[in-house]
Amino acid sequence: TNDCFIYHFMLDEKVSTSGKITFAATKQLHKYLGFKKPVSELKAASALTRLLVLCDNTITLVNMMNLEPVPTGARIKGAVTFTLNENPVSGDPFCVEVCIISVKRRTIQMFMVFEDRVQIVKEVVTPEQPCAVAVDGYYLCLALTTQYIILNYNTGISQDLFPYCSDEKRPIVKRIGRQEFLLAGPGGLGMFATVDGISQRAPVHWSENVIGAALCFPYVVALDEEFITVHSMLDQQQKQTLPFKEGHILQDFEGKVIVATNKGVYILVPLPLEKQIQDLLASHRVEEALVLAKGARRNIPKEKFQVFKGVLGDAGFFLQFSTALFGQLDVRELISLYPFLLPTSSSFIRSHPPLHEYADLNQLTQGDQEKMIKCKRFLMSYLNEVRSTEVANGYKEDIDTALLKLYAEANHESLLDLLVSENFCLLTDSAAWLEKHKK
Repeated sequence: TNDCFIYHFMLDEKVSTSGKITFAATKQLHKYLGFKKPVSELKAASALTRLLVLCDNTITLVNMMNLEPVPTGARIKGAVTFTLNENPVSGDPFCVEVCIISVKRRTIQMFMVFEDRVQIVKEVVTPEQPCAVAVDGYYLCLALTTQYIILNYNTGISQDLFPYCSDEKRPIVKRIGRQEFLLAGPGGLGMFATVDGISQRAPVHWSENVIGAALCFPYVVALDEEFITVHSMLDQQQKQTLPFKEGHILQDFEGKVIVATNKGVYILVPLPLEKQIQDLLASHRVEEALVLAKGARRNIPKEKFQVFKGVLGDAGFFLQFSTALFGQLDVRELISLYPFLLPTSSSFIRSHPPLHEYADLNQLTQGDQEKMIKCKRFLMSYLNEVRSTEVANGYKEDIDTALLKLYAEANHESLLDLLVSENFCLLTDSAAWLEKHKK
């Protein structure tokens, strides 16, 4: 706090029957640290059961359980700001690596912090005065006075990234993954940079006045003076805007985002990815669902992806899943999952090796009639969308014949529209199917 207290609260997370998440905060302890300045930064070293508390340019080691400073009085003096190395190089499980911007001009210092002592490892002189830092392994991503750079503190080799003016804009340097950082760039851009000095992702467009950023995969969350905005790292689109004034701290923690004002602390909880995909499909935003599914496939454990398979199955699983995994889909591969829909004239042969393990819709839905109906509705919607696009090139007879059969079976109002408009339905198949369903 501003008067040099630290408080420990226990958060009790509860999920209601409607799925809404609520938190109840219970105060456990509070402690006055004895300085006359505000606490400016606080980070947890859970493996050591220690808190690192920055106050009056001094980092104090505090016992996480009772909030008492460690008996040895171990501390790091002369720190303007600090960060932890989440990809440590020491290999010692009983220490954390801390990087500080020193009060000494143009100086970065690396420390190893143990339960009751600290040890300086390296001191690095920078080309300009550093304003912000993030660290990954031996790599420092630094916001200097006029530019961002990558600096290997082990070899001393540096790589310029791009210029910016620290007098006009607050720098943001955020580690978002192994050897990758997020930076506040010019023109209201959130720029991604690797330790090699290149960008493997397109930038996200956020406010010119962003003061904080957090990661909640696959999203970047940004804070400015009036709003919290959510941006996808997969398609770089802004997905959500939340009015929020007077925020000054934004941090990510174990899949949640914490934002604070001078008066309170708030938690942003993302919907589960499978629920996000389901909602996108329900609102017919198929392409966005595919992008999200593809991004999830690459970045989450295999066992968790099985959950997505189930969700995608409810709304035409094969299209979503196989497109997410294998790219552009031959529409006949999808139609072939539905028995008897392809015209008898079709020359289609399934891919070899197969793109999936399913023989047909019956196996895919395990005989669940409700899922079968959903899948057929989805296929109707999809075929109707693509029949006039390049996806249909060369396959118009396959698509229109399958669509007619689906319409006839479901007694769909669009059957007549299809018949009276220009179509490529195979006559023999269509006549037999219409007669079968008394049309």
